[in-house]
Amino acid sequence: MKTIAHIITRYTAFLWAVLKPLGGWGVFAIAGIDSSFVGMPLDAVVGTYVYEDRTRLLLYVFAASAGSALGSIVIYLIGYKGGEALLRKRISSEKFDRLHQSFEKHPFWALMFPAMLPPPTPFKLFVLAAGVTEMRFWHFILAIFAGRFIRFAILSVLILRFGPGFIQTLEGVVKHHYWWLLIAFAAGLLTWLLLWQKKRRKKLLATD
Repeated sequence: MKTIAHIITRYTAFLWAVLKPLGGWGVFAIAGIDSSFVGMPLDAVVGTYVYEDRTRLLLYVFAASAGSALGSIVIYLIGYKGGEALLRKRISSEKFDRLHQSFEKHPFWALMFPAMLPPPTPFKLFVLAAGVTEMRFWHFILAIFAGRFIRFAILSVLILRFGPGFIQTLEGVVKHHYWWLLIAFAAGLLTWLLLWQKKRRKKLLATD
């Protein structure tokens, strides 16, 4: 485990040395690669950029969010052009049916909320599902951008508050308590949706 951690640390340091001169474009490129092809230590890259230059926090968050949204187009097109068989191979029939149903009913939220979650959330499966269910393209782009923007904005604020070592701490917590965190997130999300619907109903009744 120490050897793996050492390799990851060296790899991240090398990546940072290459990307640092590129500024926001470096964040954009890594985010695009991470979403379309090979998984990259995107949180570490964004966090390091923000910690090194907090005055450009919004620029880096925007670049990472835009790169993730545009990079995801590759997987979206695979799903759109006939990726249902590929998706069925990755998940069980029951999970496929639930995922398909969620995208049919609430496509924007079905993609935005997974975009907010950190690894090991299988985000590319949700992107593939968006293509399979033929989600509207601009809704697809906006959902990923919004979810990633919230994720990276929160991450950046926490990095500035607790320092760059917070990323490793967060990864450890998520790794060991992922399902509990996911349940807590789902419960909070459900509560928010119920309150939002309640307020919306009140407004509609008031207008009537």
